[in-house]
Amino acid sequence: MRVMTFFKPLIAVFLLLLLAGGCVSPRPQEGARPARPAVARIEARGVLLVGSTGDYRPLTWRDPETGRWEGFGIEVAERIAARMGVRAEFVQTSWPTLAADVQADPPVFDLAIGGITVTDARRETMDMSDGYLANGKTILCRAEDAGRFRSLDDIDRPDVRVLVNPGGLNEAFARKNLPHAGLAVHPRNEEIPSLVAEGAADVMITEIVEAPWYVRNDPRLAAPLLAEPFTHGEIGVLLRKGQDDLLAFVDAALAGMAADGTLDSLKAKHGLAPAAGGD
Repeated sequence: MRVMTFFKPLIAVFLLLLLAGGCVSPRPQEGARPARPAVARIEARGVLLVGSTGDYRPLTWRDPETGRWEGFGIEVAERIAARMGVRAEFVQTSWPTLAADVQADPPVFDLAIGGITVTDARRETMDMSDGYLANGKTILCRAEDAGRFRSLDDIDRPDVRVLVNPGGLNEAFARKNLPHAGLAVHPRNEEIPSLVAEGAADVMITEIVEAPWYVRNDPRLAAPLLAEPFTHGEIGVLLRKGQDDLLAFVDAALAGMAADGTLDSLKAKHGLAPAAGGD
């Protein structure tokens, strides 16, 4: 009995320590921050950071002199931001660095917009919104050569000089489908139409949304295959994975803009048909 009386206080202390240990949470690692949903983070910041190439009229254009952003995709992004109650701020990216910038840690921006085609390959490593603008590959050439290029076979010849911008689907399409043409890559997408018009190249691989803008603004150019695009797809918003709430918000915003006529009015404003496209 004396032995049990002696150990009772020790047992009580042991039980108290055991219970206390079960109630104490592990100390968080230094510098660790609790995860916050993407939309809440953006709302707290007051700014939606939007990546865009700024070289793809009429979807995205950044004036090199003033730095001002404009275009159909730019206005879509501004309306997405407005529905969130924040303002849109645009961040320059490029076709070769687009995927890396979208997936960067720490983030470069929250989402990317402007002529970005929805593809299975992109969805393997990133997230994409529902499509909001139809898309398809076509060509620009000199107006005097409009009758010369009526098919891919007419372009896929050693005597045809083809220019593409680097790192996007235009380059990938040309390398896959034009193995016999004289293919060259030019670093600045917005300069290629003028190079074709001036005779430095014969054909530019582009899309059915971009080609009409250049034809309207440069009478030296033509898009003879506009009504028969080589591919069919849709343009969407590109995001890094792990932002499910932001993806859902973007899809809902796009659906709302389609339902209330906003998308159609923006298409009309920027000279886009009800169904047109990007890269």
